[in-house]
Amino acid sequence: MTRYDIAIIGTGPAGLEAAITAKVRNKNIILFGSRNLSQKMAVVDHPILNYLGLPSVTGKEMAAAFQKQLDEMGIEITEQKVTSVYAMGDFFGLQLSNGEMAEAESVILASGVVAGKPYPGEEQFLGRGVSYCATCDAPLYRNKTVAVIGGSAEEEAEADFLGEVCEKVYYLPLYKGEPQFSHENIEIISGKPVEIKGMMKANQLVTDQNTYDVDCVFVLRAAQFPGQLVPGLATEGNAVKVDLQMKTNIVGLFAAGDIAGQPYQYIKAAGQGNTAALSAVSYLAEKKKG
Repeated sequence: MTRYDIAIIGTGPAGLEAAITAKVRNKNIILFGSRNLSQKMAVVDHPILNYLGLPSVTGKEMAAAFQKQLDEMGIEITEQKVTSVYAMGDFFGLQLSNGEMAEAESVILASGVVAGKPYPGEEQFLGRGVSYCATCDAPLYRNKTVAVIGGSAEEEAEADFLGEVCEKVYYLPLYKGEPQFSHENIEIISGKPVEIKGMMKANQLVTDQNTYDVDCVFVLRAAQFPGQLVPGLATEGNAVKVDLQMKTNIVGLFAAGDIAGQPYQYIKAAGQGNTAALSAVSYLAEKKKG
């Protein structure tokens, strides 16, 4: 298995700037995110007036400029969602949504801010009837009943896979549009998630309209809350605690952009991405010295 120097999670301005800076410093990197870049940029049609060097461009135009620079530098984007990051001593293990693992000497979190907060019971039953990865944990629930809370249409493929393995799948979409599945044992339900209940392990999904008896609840978001993504990570609200070098409380792990707190500005995110990459480079240099 290839062990990368730096794994970067997120393709907004912070993650892209971190990738560019790390590439300039000749580091072997892997960049996780969407090839469409940040959804936050893709929907901005009005001019952004305070980004140095790109006056009065829209978010879409900015994304196109970023993509052009990535292409010129040969930086590729890996479209696998990172569901967990584990500090393994002298390296990090990254659990991917396809069930595979990636390894890196250091990690930069730049996945943006996650709105809201975990559902009641979600953190309590994580690993005991609550999962963030259908591909990883589906075999544990073969021929059983599960629920899926889908944060976007991209999660439909995960639910469809569960339909192959499980006896019954309740799918609760948190977005507009009609989900499409190829398995008849997937039932689309409506309402808002209220609570995940259980005793020793989760066994019910409670919505504002009904209660469903299940063996597991798969909570599939575009991004996880930072404290759930990285066990032991110090957070404050939905933000990761960092110092001025973008260091977290975990050695070798850095954070930048919206995930590191306000202000939520493109120019601030890019600057922090640059700082995080330089800090990761310095960390690797010190680590190499022994």
